Amino acid sequence: MSDSDDHWFESLARHMGDAYLRYSFTKGTSQECDHLMRSLGLGAGSRVIDVGCGPGRHARELARRGVVVHGVDISDDFIRIAGIDAPAGATFERLDARRLGTANHLHGAFDAAICLCQGAFGMNLDDRQDADVVSGITSCLRSGGRLALTAFNAFFVVKHHVEATFDPNTGVSVEDTVVRNATGEGLDVKLWTGCYTPRELRLLLAAAGLVVRSISSVEPGAYGDAPASVDMPEFLVIAERV
Repeated sequence: MSDSDDHWFESLARHMGDAYLRYSFTKGTSQECDHLMRSLGLGAGSRVIDVGCGPGRHARELARRGVVVHGVDISDDFIRIAGIDAPAGATFERLDARRLGTANHLHGAFDAAICLCQGAFGMNLDDRQDADVVSGITSCLRSGGRLALTAFNAFFVVKHHVEATFDPNTGVSVEDTVVRNATGEGLDVKLWTGCYTPRELRLLLAAAGLVVRSISSVEPGAYGDAPASVDMPEFLVIAERV
């Protein structure tokens, strides 16, 4: 993992620890999993890989519903937190999502994959690394396996996200903010978020061998089937390996 230790997100995750789960955007996990169960056709015994799982909130919730989930994340701290008293069916592994293409032990093993809330996808300064993440996820899916992926909405950023600076050349939004740990101690950080349009997402996923079945506009805790728009912060893509 030595080539992953310099990823900018690692120091941020190390500072936040389990305080990550106190942020408001994490409070809609149950509703999000309701929608994922339907959209991905999941049931008891379905096998899911959670890419960029963070402290494991989706993986743990899906496991409580009988899904067998394996979460991977670049942060050793998040993987440790995710594994504490994890429900049966939820396992976790420290793994750089950009290296999924060489993680042979995971290839073809899953009925579905989730990559949500800019976990792994959209966290890279180079869009080619986002492509590596998607290609690696495809490798982990069986034929007919489905992916649920969220991406930050480039249109929303340009129209609404005045706190951040958007670079139209790279499609990356940069925001100066403060993140806090469990004791309330603040850390000044820059957040880099790769932003996408539906057209870009279809092209990117097609290049990785995935067919996009739907793209909807969503926000944390409000996953659904609303058509793509400029006024909601994320796109939720449902795609299939064929």
